[in-house]
Amino acid sequence: MAVLVGLAACLAGPAPAAQAAVPASPGVTYTNPIAEKRADPHIFKHTDGYYYFTATVPEYDRIVLRRATTIQGLSTAPETTIWTKHASGVMGAHIWAPEIHFIDGKWYVYFAAGATNDIWAIRMYVLEGTGANPLTASWTEKGQIKTQWESFSLDATTFVVNGVRYLSWAQRDPSVNNNTDVYLAKMANPWTITGTPVMLSRPTYSWETVGYKVNEGPAVIQHGGKVFLTYSASATDSNYCLGMLTASASADLLNTANWSKSSTPVFTSNASTSQYGPGHNSFTVSEDGKSDILVYHDRSYKDITGDPLNDPNRRTRVQKLYWKADGTPDFGIPVADGVTPQRLSSYNFADRFIRHWEYRARIEANVSPLADSQFRTVTGLAGSGTVSLESTNFPGYYLRHKNFEVWLEKNDGSATFASDASFYKRAGLADSAGVSYESYNYAGRYVRHYDYLLVVQTPSTATDRADATFYAQ
Repeated sequence: MAVLVGLAACLAGPAPAAQAAVPASPGVTYTNPIAEKRADPHIFKHTDGYYYFTATVPEYDRIVLRRATTIQGLSTAPETTIWTKHASGVMGAHIWAPEIHFIDGKWYVYFAAGATNDIWAIRMYVLEGTGANPLTASWTEKGQIKTQWESFSLDATTFVVNGVRYLSWAQRDPSVNNNTDVYLAKMANPWTITGTPVMLSRPTYSWETVGYKVNEGPAVIQHGGKVFLTYSASATDSNYCLGMLTASASADLLNTANWSKSSTPVFTSNASTSQYGPGHNSFTVSEDGKSDILVYHDRSYKDITGDPLNDPNRRTRVQKLYWKADGTPDFGIPVADGVTPQRLSSYNFADRFIRHWEYRARIEANVSPLADSQFRTVTGLAGSGTVSLESTNFPGYYLRHKNFEVWLEKNDGSATFASDASFYKRAGLADSAGVSYESYNYAGRYVRHYDYLLVVQTPSTATDRADATFYAQ
């Protein structure tokens, strides 16, 4: 019987073109910034369908919360002050870096604070909230998180791996001539660590020691059996950046030998997109739960007058976090203000994405750098209901056809360029869940790949239509 089935298959002719599954993580876009003058942002998606957002305010005097059913909605959501600094004594100055978590049926906010008689006596504190909505909850102070030393400590975050709850934070070792290292400990309850803390990272690389020797602001994301811990390094100006530690989720996380540290930063300032000092991040998920979202602050300019801590213009931003084929995160670059970019994968070559390579557009797998395969969908340069695809790492450069080949070129302002760089966004020719791009000035011609290069042609076969269909990711 198997032989007959095989013979029938051969007689039926060649198999149809391979088809990619609809992406598990479809495209999602947001418009940045999410919040002006809000640093050290933390966005938490709760089971009640709301996102909860807190951040450092430039006055350093209170803890604020917003909530919305969408990440974008946080930008216009009303803000509630849930706690204000003490008039005297501890918790009376430098209210920094709040995070909100929901643990065992109650809300907890972790934050750092100085004292009125010593504003640099920064320590970590916890608030506990009772009530379904933390904006209206009853909040009580659970006091200081005690660690191995009574020294400068801040940026507490908590996470669970394999049922065990941990606290990670930044603290100054009194015996070492630097600012802060990153530590980890298990928790006995949401405001108490247990056991001996371990140091996970100390600033030793050149990019961790510009201005100050700093590792701070730990944040954790888990993926594919791995634990990734990001942290911020160097001074809080344009040198601020993200580093990353990696461990297996099945390893003993309190054994520093089980963590590996990236020798280079994973997220840095980018002059082409006018984003400077990206850092103090957190992670959340998209509204459909299918995309990981990087949350961070930065500034829109490089040069700061005076102490960066006195500059109020760090703003909260978000963008999609992508994953490499080996299961590690790809942060890309801090994208330009405005709508965030997407990637476009091939319908019939699922691992290949539209990218530019030496300004020629093609499809390719394992794109590096990531930004070569990220494009902003913007209002078409030719108008008339069209769209244009703008490069992420070369703002002002667009995909355009030239002699029916697709290239990435800088907008020269001409009517010809505008026409060549404008497309009608159509439902995918091979799958309506995808997208196809019809040329504005050559009706019936679509962007497609041919020998992995992008061209503009009139599709006539099933293969043509498959080659002209893409998925937003």
